Amino acid sequence: MKLDNIRNFSIIAHIDHGKSTLADRIIQECGSVSERELSKQMMDTMDIEQERGITIKAQSVRLDYVKDGKHYVLNLIDTPGHVDFSYEVSKSLASSDGALLIVDAAQGVEAQTIANVYLALDNDLELLPVINKIDLPAAEPERVAEEIEHTIGIDATDALMVSAKSGIGIHELLDAIVERIPAPVGDPDAPTKAIIYDSWFDSYLGALALVRVFDGEIAKGQLIKLMSNGEQHQILDLMYPHPLKRKKTQAIKTGEIGIVVLGLKEVGVVNVGDTLTDAKEPTAEPVGSYEPAKPFVFAGLYPIDTDKFEDLRDALDKLKLNDSSLSYEPETSIALGFGFRVGFLGMLHMEVVKERLEREFDLDLIATAPSVVYNVYMNDGSLVEVQNPSQLPEVNYIDHIDEPYIKATVITPSEYLGNVMNLLVGKRGVQEKMDYLNEERVLLEYSMPLNEIVVDFYDKLKSISKGYASFDYDPTEFRQGDLVKLDIRVAGDVVDALSVIVPRTSADSRGRSLVKNMKEIVPRQLFEVAIQASLGNKVIARETIKSMGKNVTAKCYGGDITRKRKLLEKQKAGKKRMKSIGKVQLPQEAFMSVLKMD
Repeated sequence: MKLDNIRNFSIIAHIDHGKSTLADRIIQECGSVSERELSKQMMDTMDIEQERGITIKAQSVRLDYVKDGKHYVLNLIDTPGHVDFSYEVSKSLASSDGALLIVDAAQGVEAQTIANVYLALDNDLELLPVINKIDLPAAEPERVAEEIEHTIGIDATDALMVSAKSGIGIHELLDAIVERIPAPVGDPDAPTKAIIYDSWFDSYLGALALVRVFDGEIAKGQLIKLMSNGEQHQILDLMYPHPLKRKKTQAIKTGEIGIVVLGLKEVGVVNVGDTLTDAKEPTAEPVGSYEPAKPFVFAGLYPIDTDKFEDLRDALDKLKLNDSSLSYEPETSIALGFGFRVGFLGMLHMEVVKERLEREFDLDLIATAPSVVYNVYMNDGSLVEVQNPSQLPEVNYIDHIDEPYIKATVITPSEYLGNVMNLLVGKRGVQEKMDYLNEERVLLEYSMPLNEIVVDFYDKLKSISKGYASFDYDPTEFRQGDLVKLDIRVAGDVVDALSVIVPRTSADSRGRSLVKNMKEIVPRQLFEVAIQASLGNKVIARETIKSMGKNVTAKCYGGDITRKRKLLEKQKAGKKRMKSIGKVQLPQEAFMSVLKMD
């Protein structure tokens, strides 16, 4: 296949703007799947993606298309739309030459639309604006085209009008992809140079790498080298990605994408973003258009059955290959035993990873409250990075604590503007920009602490705007904050897995809220249990769970009252002794009750 006849492109959009449906329709139009084999969300292969109706992992497919009697190969990459998975988008864009920017004809430009455009522009990609869902009664394609020009600053006069659901404009879209997205550039005679832009673990084939070849070619049986670690491996098999059945090939040539089978059982060898080259004639420079993910949110994952710790380690190793944005390291908790401190890109990412570990690897897990990374400056001038609140040094050794800040972008209908601004201010946000996109929609930019958005911010934003507001964020800097560690004591013992770092001004209210939530969750014992919130040794809130009453006088049928009194006194003494040695078993919900703090 000549370079001029290859097109590598991604589909980018805000969540729910119709990317996966459009990908299905393109696959159908190219004839890669028959009517009988066609299904909804063909590119979304995980059960959790099908159930939630969202794309979590970017997927690639090779399609054949004929225009004016000429045969073209279209390499399509469908990307996620949620802010948590923007890392998957950046991986895909590093291997593309162009991108389809999908915008909903009814909803218009959303916050994540803008973020994805900047990612595409950073990669010097050709952008094709596509206005989808034009057949909806509420569709306003002309207004949306103006919004694209005003908000994003790209020409939308020749934006493609399509309906992925009904198939309107799909043929014209494919013609535009061939005409307007540039062909890949590369030297077929140069030494092999290819970027690994995705990887996953296959039970039969081992670690698989999805690559884009920039120079030379990758051939079956070739000895290749991974440039990051210098390891050499022989290629056992090569395949082209397909929605139903992968097609085997003898070589992946310049400009093409394909799957490389190395037969590796050690999952840590293949790293997304690494460059593949020939072991005998290596290329001089690696492909440099990729940056690894940086986690923003950290939480502890612990197996309920402590014997499953090694199983959890193996599961995380395999999932890391499938989701290279994951980072983890072992940690121990007095309350929960051995587990891992895992880094996530956001709260949805955390939910998805926990659910995948439980489903795909048959594990029962407890997740602790999520937190962010704090820079703690000590009195001696040293700097300590703290991911886990229980690791925070003693107060008398700390000079000050810096917390990460973000630039939050919110686009909301103007009727909900007051509620949205109140929410942002309540989360310690400071307004930096307010721009009316038109009479009905407003763009807000706020500077705010990352810690304020990792728990329930997104849910509250959707609730107060009836689902119409959209949200995106970018990390900016660390700023000094007046922060304290809030501990929770159950029956006098500090539960390290429930500790959180909070602003001093809201410590009292959060402490009261947390112990109130805990009181509803912790089961009653045979003895009285005190649940306390404390700052150091100072208790700021308390709730008491009354003991279960065992009727010790049930066996007394009348008779002298002193007999009953004697039994009750004996029970009282027994409960006092039990209280001093009793251990309280906390249910899983207790560790997530920190998420319900107001």
